[in-house]
Amino acid sequence: MAKAFVKRDTFLPFSRPTIRQVEIDEVVDTLRSGWITTGPKAERFEKDFAAYVGAPEVLAVSSATGGLHIGLMALGLKPGDEVIITPMTWAATSNMVEALGGKSVFVEIDPDTLQIDPAAIEAAVTERTVGILPVHFGGAPCDMDALGEIARKHSLWIFEDAAHGVGTLYKGRHVGLFDRLAVFSFHPIKNMTTGEGGMLTLNDSDLARKLRALRFHGLEKQAWNRYAEGGTPQVEIVLPGFKYNFMDIQAALGIHQLASVDEFNARRRELAFLYLELFAEVPEIGRPAAPAYDHFHTWHLYVAKVLDSAGMTRDQFMTALRQRNVGTGLHFRAVHTQPYYAQKYPDVVGSLPKAEWASDRICSLPLFPDMTEDDVRYVVDAVKDVLVHAKD
Repeated sequence: MAKAFVKRDTFLPFSRPTIRQVEIDEVVDTLRSGWITTGPKAERFEKDFAAYVGAPEVLAVSSATGGLHIGLMALGLKPGDEVIITPMTWAATSNMVEALGGKSVFVEIDPDTLQIDPAAIEAAVTERTVGILPVHFGGAPCDMDALGEIARKHSLWIFEDAAHGVGTLYKGRHVGLFDRLAVFSFHPIKNMTTGEGGMLTLNDSDLARKLRALRFHGLEKQAWNRYAEGGTPQVEIVLPGFKYNFMDIQAALGIHQLASVDEFNARRRELAFLYLELFAEVPEIGRPAAPAYDHFHTWHLYVAKVLDSAGMTRDQFMTALRQRNVGTGLHFRAVHTQPYYAQKYPDVVGSLPKAEWASDRICSLPLFPDMTEDDVRYVVDAVKDVLVHAKD
C-alpha cells in the first residue's frame, strides 16, 4: 500500500541563495571601509571572474540587462537591424534589442533541451540580420560549433546570453568566449549571486574600452581611478554613456560566491540527478533532457514538463504544489506570446509550435544548494499526490 502523503509544515521555495557568514563579514567590512560603490573589491571581483572563465576582458555591470543594453550598442546595433533570438528566455534578451530599435527574430527550439535550434537560425537569416543572441538555457550550453559556423557563413556576430551559465562548459570551454561578447547574471536565483549584477566577457580590448565608457557616463576613467590616492579629478566624456557600474557591496558577496560556485554547482548536479532518477517513475512529468554534444551542465534550473497525461494544466499543477508548500517557477513563457511581442509580430504567434508547446507545459521545481535529498523526495511525493488528486 502506498505511503500517505503528509504535507510539510514549512514552505520550500523554488530558489534560495546560499549566503554564509563569510559573505556577511565581507559586506560588513565593505561598509566600514568607507568605499561602498565601485572600488577595489569590484576590481578584484572582475579579476577573479576573468581568471575563472578564462576571459581576457571582463566588465562587471549593475545587471545582466544593463550588460545586454550596452553590449548591443557597442556591437553597433541600429534601428531596423534583425537579431535572431530564442523565445525561451526572460524578456530582457529581446527587450534590449527592441529598446535600440532592432527587430527580434524568434526561432524554434529543441523542445526536449529547450535550447535554440541551429537549423532554425540558418533558415531565419536575411539581408537585415546582423547577429545571433543565443541563451545557454538552464545551465547547459547551446551548440556553439553549429552557431559559430552559421555566424561565419553569414558574417554575423554572436552575443551569448550566459545569464544561466556560470560554470557551464561546452566541449571543455567555459561559455562566454565563443565570439564577440557574452553576458552573465548574478541575480539571487542564479548559481552564484551578488544580489543584483552581471558581467560582460570578451576578447577585444577596443570593444572593452568602449563598453567601459558606456558603462559609466561615457568616462574613460572610472571613479575608482579618479578618487583613489594618486588619482586625478579631471573627467573626459568620450561618448554619451549610462550608469551601469557595479558596487563593492555587490563584489563583497561575489568574491566568496565565485570561490564556492563549483561546490554549489556540484550540489545542484547531485540534486538534479536525484530528481531525474525519481521522476523516471512518474510518466506524467517530462524530465529535462541534456544536449547530446559534450558539455558540463550546472543545473541552474530543473525544468519539468506537465504532460497532457497529467490531467491538468501546468498552471493548475503549480497552484496545487503551492498548496502543498512547494514553490515553483516558470522559465519561461515564450517571449513572442507576450502582449508587446504578439502585437508587434502577430504572424509569429502560432508559427513556433515546439516553443509554444513547451511554454504551456514547463515548470521549474525547487533546486538550490541548501536543499536536502529529503527535500527533493518531498517535492516528488507532492507531485505524485497532485497527480493522484487530479484523476479523482
